[in-house]
Amino acid sequence: MDINTDLWELSRVVFSYPAIDNHAHAFLSEEHRDAFPFEGLITEASGERALKEDAIHTMACFRATTQLAKLFALGPHANWEAVKAHRSSLSYEQLCKMCMEPAHIQCILIDDGLGGADKAKLYDYKWHDQLTSSPTKRIVRVETLAEDILRRLMDQNIADNNVTPSELVNAFAEELRKSLHASASDPDVVGFKSIICYRTGLDVVAGDSLCQVTLERLLVGLVLVYMAKGTLRLADKAINDYVVNVAMTIAAEYDKPVQFHTGLGDNDITLKLSSPSHLQPLIKAYPKTKIVLLHSSYPYTQEAGYLTAVYENVFLDFGEIFPFLSPDGQREVIRQVLELAPTNKIMWSTDGHFWPESYYLGSIQARQAMFEVLESSIRKWELSLPQAIGIVKRAFFENANRIYNLGLEPRTV
Repeated sequence: MDINTDLWELSRVVFSYPAIDNHAHAFLSEEHRDAFPFEGLITEASGERALKEDAIHTMACFRATTQLAKLFALGPHANWEAVKAHRSSLSYEQLCKMCMEPAHIQCILIDDGLGGADKAKLYDYKWHDQLTSSPTKRIVRVETLAEDILRRLMDQNIADNNVTPSELVNAFAEELRKSLHASASDPDVVGFKSIICYRTGLDVVAGDSLCQVTLERLLVGLVLVYMAKGTLRLADKAINDYVVNVAMTIAAEYDKPVQFHTGLGDNDITLKLSSPSHLQPLIKAYPKTKIVLLHSSYPYTQEAGYLTAVYENVFLDFGEIFPFLSPDGQREVIRQVLELAPTNKIMWSTDGHFWPESYYLGSIQARQAMFEVLESSIRKWELSLPQAIGIVKRAFFENANRIYNLGLEPRTV
């Protein structure tokens, strides 16, 4: 068999093999399909100027424009505004079908904690079952869960002058554990997710024993803010570390992976604290808990690969860089993932959210980048065809299927 035949076979597998999207978010509902600026598809930037003027001049936007124009049959010279206008003219059902069918996504694991006050504008995770051949599963965001518990306790007890800070702390700790156990027992829940990277950084102090006095003081502060403004956000390091440690303990009991947002995000992140290297003490403290480093940990991909290579319980997701990075950037990240990380510990995701186009671009760009990197290795005689195909099947389906205990069989077209 000559090399061109090998590459044709590799291409066939890469672009058609079914995938498990191990980290994504819900679609906007039809009535709210235009609730957010569409430029959020190609950038995490915030602010009118950053979205409307800066983002549209990135390599990510240029490429997305070309690919979506091709999908919509608009011709090679269509611009970003033409793409936006055309998508708005399509029925939502038609748009979803056009984007999802060529993505070849068999199962989606949805973190349904995204949205905050706008969560009502999103579909429930089960709605997405119509888009795939295997049922959608949930990833429970632990900070959102903890905030919901605190909000409920405050609403119940603020008016009761007999409730002491100590009682509030004890009630919160009890309800947090009870809720995490309930989530872990739910067959639709296949893992937990932490956004502590956004809140206080990844330098999590290991251990779930928190000074009672400290926790009481912090919760009193949250109560006062909640009473004055009606808002609640866990953004204190001691409380956030406590929540993550409790989740890590319970996740190990049920063999549920814990996903961590690492690296690439919006301007709410302290970049230097988003490196997964800060998680090393937590990784060591919970050797029985599976830890999934999300978003390629970009720009700290090599650090993530190192952790994945030396710790049995660490796995690496190479998502979100599609479509946020340029084509060269995507290929370089894939190369860095493959530098050191065992190929039975890497997983793909779209980080798709709000728009069906995010799932489409997240799939076709990832497949293209993977093909181009593996093609180069085959041409250099660094990989055989069976080895390359094995990497593809593990990265897009088999690893997530095993790590999240999904029990699926690939449904090839």
